[in-house]
Order: sequence, then structure tokens, then C-alpha cells
Amino acid sequence: MSGSAQESTHRTIERVARESYGRLVAYLSSHTRDVASAEDALSDALVKALTTWPRDGLPQNPEAWLLTTARHSLIDLVRHQQAAVASEPTLLLLREEPREAILSPEFPDERLKLLFVCAHPAIDPAMHTPLMLQTVLGLDAARIAHAFLVSPTTMGQRAKTKIRDGGIQFEVPQQRELPQRLDAVLEAIYAAFGIGWDDMAGVDQRGRDLAEEAIWLAQVLLQLMPWEAEVRGLLALMLHCEARRAARRGPDGRFVPLSEQDSQQWSLPLIEEAERHLAEASSRGRTGRFQLEAAIQSVHAERARSGRTEWVAIMLFYEHLIRISPTLGTRTGYAAAVAEAKGPEAGLAVLGTIDLGSVSGYQPYWAVRAHLLERLGKTSEAADAFDRAIGLAEDPAVRQFLLQRRG
Repeated sequence: MSGSAQESTHRTIERVARESYGRLVAYLSSHTRDVASAEDALSDALVKALTTWPRDGLPQNPEAWLLTTARHSLIDLVRHQQAAVASEPTLLLLREEPREAILSPEFPDERLKLLFVCAHPAIDPAMHTPLMLQTVLGLDAARIAHAFLVSPTTMGQRAKTKIRDGGIQFEVPQQRELPQRLDAVLEAIYAAFGIGWDDMAGVDQRGRDLAEEAIWLAQVLLQLMPWEAEVRGLLALMLHCEARRAARRGPDGRFVPLSEQDSQQWSLPLIEEAERHLAEASSRGRTGRFQLEAAIQSVHAERARSGRTEWVAIMLFYEHLIRISPTLGTRTGYAAAVAEAKGPEAGLAVLGTIDLGSVSGYQPYWAVRAHLLERLGKTSEAADAFDRAIGLAEDPAVRQFLLQRRG
């Protein structure tokens, strides 16, 4: 195989692994009840693909090839287990899988079930979201470590061993158990969307795929729990954000902040769908974090119709949100809204209530602070805040935007 052909094959393997990892791990786990072994078997299959595909050519269905190879690895593993009798049901499940399922380009999707398994009360709550991102959505360790400041390798192995050795069953909990695990599942879906959203510089398909995957998981979750207002709230929130994707970058890739986006580029069908979910959620009389965040985005979306932003309404929604979820992001967003509704001095006063030790690495805080100081004419202080924001900005387009604002 020529060098270019081999490189193309390796790119295909990387793409299939990225797109299929979570789906295949979830599928295999649903039969073995062992997440760690499923991941090991899939890793073995990927290693074999790196050796076999460049030599023999790409299989007609790469995902099916990986599933079949991983299943064979799992069968071999089960055969060598000491508890052969206890493993017999797993062997039967692995052996008797209908051939049509192996050949089908679409496999039964068990990821939602695996999300609930990862949210089991026996697992450290701090590990729930990182574990879901790594196991169910196949995010790599570096991206999770950056988002959660944890060691994903240690975290993942410890939690997956807990699933296996603790006898945690791979199944959706009974209906009475769903509510106690729902918050963790919602957090993981939103975290996946956020990571994908941050990656969406306009050309990175990986970020777009992850954001769309998160929306799809929320839609599946809504089918499972249609009575839960926060599920609709999360879906509405993500759809409102997704509606603005085309307006986030200029034709030259330049970052465009929300306040400067051309609202005519926003997707009205997505906004309308988000509004339907938010209205249904509100009718249930159980206000939650995601509904409030969606309501804030709904006010922003009104600019497409009215041409203006009702900052007082956004400020009031933030006040309610802070009572429920006083996160650093919420408090920073509230400061920005107060500044728009009452003036930059009021916004700075809100920022002043936030402990500086907690914002040393939080880029949005410094960007908002720089903007407000600039509005007040405090050039030197604004420059210092801009420098902090620029140094913490990971997106080159955002960094360039801040550099231009700094002047």
C-alpha cells in the first residue's frame, strides 16, 4: 500500500474510532455487564485494524468489523475466566447475536442506558460526568482533564472497576430510581455539548458532531422521561445555542460575540423548537437550572424578532438562577447582565463579590471585567484584565478578538 493510501486508511480508523467508540462500548457492555472489559476488547480491535486494514484494505463496514473483532476478543476473555459457569450466559449472548445485527450499519444504541449506569449512587458523584464523557461518548483523556481538572485514566479505571466488581448491572434503573440519577445524566450531556460547542470554530467537524450527539441524547432521554421538565429545559437550552452556530464566526473565521451577531443568520426552526420545549417545561411548574438558562437564551433569541435585547429580563432570570446554581459561570453572566441593565459600575460591583482566588484561570471573568473597565475609561486596569483574558483564551479567534479590543 502506498504512503498516501496508508495515511488515508489511518485517517479512516481514527474517524471510525471517534464516531463509533461510545456506541460500540455501550453495545458490548450491554451484553457483558463489564465496561472495562468492553473497552479493552474494543482497544484490541482498533490495534488489529491498524495492522489489518492497511494490508488487506478497508472492510465494507468498518464499524461492523470492529464490533465483530471486539466480540471475539470478549469471547476469548470469558473463556479464560475462572468462573466458567457464571460466564456461560455472557458467552451465549455474545455467540448468539443475530447475524443481521452484525452486518447492519446501525447498531442498537445502548448509550443512554450506560449513562444511567455511570450515574449509579455507588460511584463517586464527582466521577459521574467525567466517566460518562470518557466511556459513553469516547472523549479523550486530555479534553476531560482540561474540562474537569481530574486524571481521567485514574478516574476511569477506578470507576469502571467499581461497576464491574460491585455488581452494578448494565440496565436502565427502575422508574422510581430515575430521578436520583437524572441530574448527573443531564450534567454529562450538557458537558458534552459545551465541549463540542467550544470546539466549533467553524471548521472542526469533531466539535459539531459532539454537539449534535449531545442534542440527540437529550432527545432520546426525553422519550424515556417525557414528564421531566428539566430534560426539556436542557434540550431547549442546547437548541437555542445551536440555532446561532452559523453566526458565531465571520466569513474569514473571525469570532463574533453574541451581542454583535447578525440575528438574521440564526435558525428560526431551531429557535421555534426550543421555545416549544421551554413552554412545555414551564407548564409543569417545576423550575430548574436548565429551564432558567434556556429562558435566558430565549430572551436573547427575541432580538431576531424585535431587534433589541431585554436585559432587565435576563438579569432577573440570572438572579433566580444564582439561587439555584451559584456557579462561577452563572455569577459572571449575572454581572454582565447587570452591567447592561444598570451600567458598568453596577456590573463591576457584582464581579467584586466573587473571590479572586476562584477566577485566576477563568477566562470569561477577565473578559467581562476588561470590557466593563474599558467602558468606564479605566484604560490601564482594562489592559491588565484584557491581558489575563487573552492569556487564558484557547480559541485563536477569541484571542484575536480580544487583542483587537485591547488595542
